[in-house]
Amino acid sequence: MAFFPQQPFYNPPIPFTGSIQGRLQEGKSIIISGRVLPGANRFHVNLQYGSASGTDVALHFNPRYDSSPGYVVTNTYQKFSGWGQEERKHPTPLTQGSAFSLMILVGSDSYKIATNGSHFMEYRHRIPYNAVDTIHVEGMVEISSIAFQSPGPYMPQPQPPYNPQYAVPTPGYPPAQCPFPCPSYPPAPAPCPPAVAHSLPYRTAINGGLYPGKTVTVEGVVNNSAKRMNFDLCFRGSSIALHYNPRFDERVVVRNSHIHDKWGTEERGSGMPFHLGHKFVLTMVCTPQGYNIMVNGNQVHTYKHRHTSLHEINELKINGDLKLVSVMV
Repeated sequence: MAFFPQQPFYNPPIPFTGSIQGRLQEGKSIIISGRVLPGANRFHVNLQYGSASGTDVALHFNPRYDSSPGYVVTNTYQKFSGWGQEERKHPTPLTQGSAFSLMILVGSDSYKIATNGSHFMEYRHRIPYNAVDTIHVEGMVEISSIAFQSPGPYMPQPQPPYNPQYAVPTPGYPPAQCPFPCPSYPPAPAPCPPAVAHSLPYRTAINGGLYPGKTVTVEGVVNNSAKRMNFDLCFRGSSIALHYNPRFDERVVVRNSHIHDKWGTEERGSGMPFHLGHKFVLTMVCTPQGYNIMVNGNQVHTYKHRHTSLHEINELKINGDLKLVSVMV
């Protein structure tokens, strides 16, 4: 079960500086929804140590539009040494005049950054993330909400020591695994039974319902002799906006909706991204058009909304042949 340490910031004035309650921790994510202003030249999102001017900035995420089609600069600032070496990514997925969702997930060795439901980049930690207690947004951007999601109780993992060479990609360095679509993420992680599993069938409320940018993450292990499992985003009790149903006996994942007491047309295909006896991370990202569905870091399916009153979708149900390790909603 996810914990919600603080309420979102809604429609904050720009520039904006807000506190991150409880500071950053591994598994915590920040979801920013907004719009790049038409004709914008740049804006930035900083994750930093406190609100004072000139403080250390652990992550500087800076879309720039001084050349077409635009790009993103990431960097770290330390008050005693200044800015580090820039990392640039072309092109920016956040276009001028367009709405966007930006999600920053804190990993043990890097920030995993997704835009509009799809993986965009990773940024390796240069200074410790567990001292970050402030988010700062400035520039030509409108923000509708800044939300926070935290995992349940966890054992903190040691962070790697600061290394200024993290600014330069090291040939042969293995990329960190993440719950966003990363081409290098292994399609079948090694079997890893959980220490503690939730009982099934499992159900939990989605407080406030869904909205574009809202993410649901499920970690589990497929049983060795699994036949089927299902992950359902529900509303009005028994109605299902998204029925995500891996069927090992058919080697297919079925997607469907159950509305007005009847099933719709099934969507099938795109292979089977789950593996018997193996751990998985399932991430379902709500977008304005539908759902982007990732398994073990790879985007494997999309599903258009059939129930468009997203705020009514307020429950997650899970059942089937799996061991359920954790759920973050």
